[in-house]
Amino acid sequence: MARSLTLQRSTIPSNEREKYLQKLKLRRDHYKAANCRFWVFEEKSLPGAFIEFTEADDDAVLSGAHATAPHRLLDPARIYQEVDF
Repeated sequence: MARSLTLQRSTIPSNEREKYLQKLKLRRDHYKAANCRFWVFEEKSLPGAFIEFTEADDDAVLSGAHATAPHRLLDPARIYQEVDF
């Protein structure tokens, strides 16, 4: 079965950075407990521009984790699947 992935982009003002980082810790813990992997990257040339990746071994696990997440994704139904080639 192909791995499944979602992504979300966020632009966070500098005065809200610490609050956002605390939310990320909650998300990380939630997704880890739900058998998902969670990464966050910040654009090097634009501080505050983040992209979050959440990955699971299949879309059912990923969808279930998003449904119970402490902070909702903007579009949790947009799931990407790994391409075998």
